[in-house]
Amino acid sequence: DREGEAIAWHIIEALKLDNKKTKRGVFNEITKSAVLHAINNPRPINQNLVNAQQARRILDRIVGFELSPILWKKIKSGLSAGRVQSVALRLVVERDREITQFIPQPFYKVAGDFKTENNTQFQAEYKTRIETQKEAQTLLETIKNESFTVTEIEKKPSQRKPSPPFTTATLQQEAYRKLGYGVTQTMIVAQRLYEAGLITYMRTDSLSLSQDALSSISAYISTTYGAHYSETRQFKTKSKGAQEAHEAIRPTTIKANYNGSNGQEERLYELIKKRTLASQMATAKIDRTIVTLSATQNPVNFTAKGEVITFDGFLKVYRESYDDDTQTDNDQANTDSSQGLPKLTEKQAISYTTITATERFTRHLPRYSEASLVKTLEELGIGRPSTYAPTISTIIKRNYVEKRDLEGSNRSFNVITLSNNTLSTATDTEKTGYEKGKLVPTDIGKVVSDYLVDAFSSIMDYQFTATVEEKFDAIANGEINWQDMLDIFYKGFHPTIEKAEESKERVSGERNLGNDPDSGRPLIVRIGRYGPIAQIGTSEDEEKPKFASLLKTQSLETISLEDALELFKYPRQLGEFEKNPVEAAIGRFGPYLKHINKYYTLKDIPVDEVNLDQAIEIITIKRETDSKKLIKTIEEHDPPILIQNGPYGPYFKLGKKNFKVPADKDPKKLTLEDCLEIQKNPPKRYAKKTKTKTKAKKK
Repeated sequence: DREGEAIAWHIIEALKLDNKKTKRGVFNEITKSAVLHAINNPRPINQNLVNAQQARRILDRIVGFELSPILWKKIKSGLSAGRVQSVALRLVVERDREITQFIPQPFYKVAGDFKTENNTQFQAEYKTRIETQKEAQTLLETIKNESFTVTEIEKKPSQRKPSPPFTTATLQQEAYRKLGYGVTQTMIVAQRLYEAGLITYMRTDSLSLSQDALSSISAYISTTYGAHYSETRQFKTKSKGAQEAHEAIRPTTIKANYNGSNGQEERLYELIKKRTLASQMATAKIDRTIVTLSATQNPVNFTAKGEVITFDGFLKVYRESYDDDTQTDNDQANTDSSQGLPKLTEKQAISYTTITATERFTRHLPRYSEASLVKTLEELGIGRPSTYAPTISTIIKRNYVEKRDLEGSNRSFNVITLSNNTLSTATDTEKTGYEKGKLVPTDIGKVVSDYLVDAFSSIMDYQFTATVEEKFDAIANGEINWQDMLDIFYKGFHPTIEKAEESKERVSGERNLGNDPDSGRPLIVRIGRYGPIAQIGTSEDEEKPKFASLLKTQSLETISLEDALELFKYPRQLGEFEKNPVEAAIGRFGPYLKHINKYYTLKDIPVDEVNLDQAIEIITIKRETDSKKLIKTIEEHDPPILIQNGPYGPYFKLGKKNFKVPADKDPKKLTLEDCLEIQKNPPKRYAKKTKTKTKAKKK
């Protein structure tokens, strides 16, 4: 690919080799035949590919280096922007706003338990969507004295083909779904497997497998499962801008099993192996049956669906998982569940046991997980296999996005039941809005994204990256000059930077909530130096403004005036302890106590109920706990060095780093000289190998 070509060019430059005499061997798979073929058929450096890579790198640096300082001036220091990371942030922010603005619409889903004359039970659904409770009751009233007849049986033989072997993006998605691994975690574990020689290179956008691999996989499947399970395929990628410099991700030797002791590596290796095998196995054959049940007196139809796998094919080893992100904002029960149907014939009499109309609600699209964000980036042609994980890590590290679980809330819904020719109505509750490990934008992330979209709309356009990728392809094909392409881009981009620099206005995401009822002064929320804050009054007022931090669960966009006013009730003065005041307050990370410039987390007692005696007890217990940690203080250093017990043994802090006390040193006898020597020559750290899995297997 372009990066590989650029590396070769850099090596020639660094070693001062003769470009005319130096050739490059190119191979797309690490197999003996491919490497030998590359050595026997070298070619000169393709300067067009090198130019395309240089154009990409320079363009990305122009965007990052010119945009980031603008954010420092306009919002706060320490922020960053980039061609890929800023668009990824925009995706997360826009999805979050869609969810916030979404209003669930109720409707009713009707399904029933039916039985044949010999009491064989099965389920069927009323396929027409019902909008109101009244309509649902009317329907059940209509059929409460009904009997049913089988009016149509439709049988459809169908097939299910396997998914292709893994690329970087699909491995990250499936490892998240099946194993719960984050994108970065997946790449770290895959890197270890690659370095151990167990899998092929894990940063790839190709779906193809080498001929050697296809032959060995086919032989393995035929031997293990039978020849009728083998079906050799070569997949082609549909991904925008794919360069296909490497094979798809597969085991280097299909017969090999993982023999290490690391559970994470074992699970990921098994996932890659099964997916590779499945991609070269026979298509699964399925018989699908659709049965229509019609009421004998009214035009009401129910549908029962069943499927039987007649040949499992690739399903013998692997079934792909799917994101909840593939669902649209229909109800969660919209997908048809498969079941085995009893043997039915047309005109056969059927009766119902119970028919239920359950209130459901339309659903918004879920928030992005790391894996589903990668999927969207890939579909939009944004980023490369090597950049997906760093992009997500960056927006999390910059505090633009948080990865967290959303608790959700309870919601009541109605259930109308028809049983024994009688209707009954009940109310039940369900948990809604619970999401695990999702990417949620912070207030600072929203402010940054909004500003960039407003001031640099061309860079933040989802089509911009795809268009740029087409330009890189044109450079690689020798169709356009790379410097001309960058010149055209810069002439359009730099004026927007100059315009932004000329504007003196700062960006804070400010929102006016109303007036403080006590003072009559305006109450606003905005981004402050240390995060989102509420503010009563302005700097122009005679009286200084009052400030309070928003809670971690609150947002600039959704906080109400009442909630913001609550923040100004604190700090509460509880009294004095040791001749110093004790305060109870709420900070960005929750309630706390403050005493002599020290902070104590308040967990079990509400901040508006805690009293002085309870506060003193919390402070005293914390002091006792901390005192047990302290081994020794070396006062002659400024600031003093505290030698303490930690979870991994004695340690001390010097500068900004912690240093472990060596096993051969008595922490109580350490001197300043000893600490400085340990700082200069810290003890080596050895990674511990986990042997739990091996022992368990032996047992």
